[in-house]
Amino acid sequence: MQPFPDIEIYLAHCDITRLDAWLQQAIGAEPLCPAGKHKWRTLGHVAAGEVPVLVVEKAADGFASLWLDSAETPWATDLACAREAAARLGCEVRCSLGGWQPGDDPDRFLQVKADGHEQPIDWADSGK
Repeated sequence: MQPFPDIEIYLAHCDITRLDAWLQQAIGAEPLCPAGKHKWRTLGHVAAGEVPVLVVEKAADGFASLWLDSAETPWATDLACAREAAARLGCEVRCSLGGWQPGDDPDRFLQVKADGHEQPIDWADSGK
């Protein structure tokens, strides 16, 4: 499988301190720095190069967005990253069902729980 061009996952109840420690361990990231209201940036370092990182707290329905703007991450897909994040951070993580294409339902996501349980969800209906 070809790696995704970037990785984006959504973290429930994002603890910036724990996220910062995980990013440092996983991709050699520098400490997260404030980058505006509810935004954080850092730069990860992997063998293949640099990985720009953006965290947006309160991106959607109590979830923070974690965006790794590089294909050169330890994870080939959003799901691989979501699984590790859920396990390491002990929180619910949501990600795309696969590579997003025009015409795909923008509310369909995969929910990954800290205990490893995974299920497809409709984000718009999940808060009801």
